[in-house]
Amino acid sequence: MLLKALRSSSLSGVVFADHTVSVPYPNVSARPAALSYGLCRPIRASADPDVAQSSALTGIVFRPFVEVQEQLVQVPPSSSQSLARQRYSAACEAAINEQINVEYNASYAYHTLFAYFDRDNVALPGLAHFFKSSSDEEREHAEKLMKYQNTRGGRVQLQSIVMPTLTEFDDPEKGDALSAMELALALERLVNEKLLKLHKTASDENDPQLTDFIESEFLSQQVEDIKKVASYVSQLRRVGKGHGVYHFDLQLQGEAA
Repeated sequence: MLLKALRSSSLSGVVFADHTVSVPYPNVSARPAALSYGLCRPIRASADPDVAQSSALTGIVFRPFVEVQEQLVQVPPSSSQSLARQRYSAACEAAINEQINVEYNASYAYHTLFAYFDRDNVALPGLAHFFKSSSDEEREHAEKLMKYQNTRGGRVQLQSIVMPTLTEFDDPEKGDALSAMELALALERLVNEKLLKLHKTASDENDPQLTDFIESEFLSQQVEDIKKVASYVSQLRRVGKGHGVYHFDLQLQGEAA
């Protein structure tokens, strides 16, 4: 009956298992167009075990409602714990809190420099504005770190800010502008060292998200700030005290405008 069905449907060269059934056509032009152009090819069973194995694949690479069960049991049952925290170690959390304190202390130190150069008997508004902007930048860095801490499910713990031990910056040999700018350069280099320490902690804890955050949001900008302040130190060393500082201050005012 199978042969009769094949003859009635005018099929030729069809393979079932390893047996080929051939029915001659009385007229070649009577063959179906698909067979004439080779679009329908005979199917033969392959002895290749890899092909046989691939035919058993389902094509499913991700089963969300099955695989999610492992993560579901890790979701805290109470909102008293962070629901967003995942692969965020206590060491990274503590390091972020430490860096927040570093940024706030740097901001406080810059604010002291701003207050000094804003005095009426010092009267260098360009330097005052530069140090005020530097203070604001460090504070913004601290706030950015606080925001990241909350994003990762950590807890912000603010620490004490140290009172600046210096309030006068006039040096008999260097003058106040150069003395203050050298202090700013040392401060930027110190902050950079602290950031590198934070980055190392993130690397040691296998936290690629934190390392990416530090690299993209802090380290690149930090080296630019170091270069900028280093250039200011070189310029102040060149112009000396007195009249040269006045013109340097005018330059800073122009950059701030």
